[in-house]
Amino acid sequence: MQIHHKTHLFFILILTSLVVIFLISCSKEIHLSSKTPLSRQNFVLGTIVTISLYDSDSEELLDRAFNKLTELENILSINKTNTVIDTINHHAGITPVEVDEATYHLIKKGLYYSELTSGAFDITIGPLVKLWNIGFPSAHIPSQEEITNKLPLVDYHLMTLDDSTHSVYLGKEGMLLDLGGIGKGYATDEIAKLLRAEGVNHAIINLGGNIYTIGDKPDNRLWTIGVQNPFNPNGDSMGTIGISNQSIVTSGIYERYITAEDGTTYHHILDPSTGYPFTNELAGVSIISDSSTDGDALSTATFALGLENGLTFIESIDGVDAIFITMDYKVYTTSGIKNQFKLTNSEFTLCN
Repeated sequence: MQIHHKTHLFFILILTSLVVIFLISCSKEIHLSSKTPLSRQNFVLGTIVTISLYDSDSEELLDRAFNKLTELENILSINKTNTVIDTINHHAGITPVEVDEATYHLIKKGLYYSELTSGAFDITIGPLVKLWNIGFPSAHIPSQEEITNKLPLVDYHLMTLDDSTHSVYLGKEGMLLDLGGIGKGYATDEIAKLLRAEGVNHAIINLGGNIYTIGDKPDNRLWTIGVQNPFNPNGDSMGTIGISNQSIVTSGIYERYITAEDGTTYHHILDPSTGYPFTNELAGVSIISDSSTDGDALSTATFALGLENGLTFIESIDGVDAIFITMDYKVYTTSGIKNQFKLTNSEFTLCN
């Protein structure tokens, strides 16, 4: 079946990096410091990354930050050969692979969220991700037979982790570990850690829509972050929220998708139980948390769970909040941010 790519991934990512706003500069509530931030943008980890420092003029520090991201890509990527994850996948069904301590604990956290969500979030989703390949030139809509053949390879229960040796074993040949649902968040946290260690107190990290704010703005106010309108990725937000020393991560139907000749659109958030994209009432979920690693996993997991179960799930986790946008343009927030989130687009209705 011929597929028409509605938009190129690179173009979408550039727009996302502009839309999930660093600062809503037109708002009267915001008074920026006269100091222009030191900012740099590069393509790494498969996305557009922008780092802006508001209290440092160190180009060398930005060099180190982007070098760190490249190092992480060479560990975590499923799309490059000879990465740590690629090595684990290459030995699936054959032998355990020992990994470094940091990578092991990240994989362990991914497994934790797989268990916590009963597989709605599953870090062994790789065979299905590779089958669809949404966001890449070779993306296609697979046949039911192709999907059926891959489904037995997606099962986090078949993973074995050994704390004593930091080894990871995928129990069936053909399984693929994929940290795409948690890796960008981890990379964001690692860059925040590096910057803080060098005395940075005011900065924004935007890793393809994974936003992390270090400290307050230079004028001691909260950073105002725009929340993506999932129905219009072309530079449009539907609301704002003020945060400090927190992450906001969004998963939605706008991020990557392909459209069939009959007009059916398939987004990239795949259901491990069916092999097809999740179909529920949600168009987008944004997670606000102290850890971008947690936010990354939870944004995917809550999208998978749907509105009602997702709201209940996030309300049960201390220090984490969420914004849910439904396909009928309704917006729901968890209790912790009811006074922080502001709706700015009249097309949407705030329901709680």
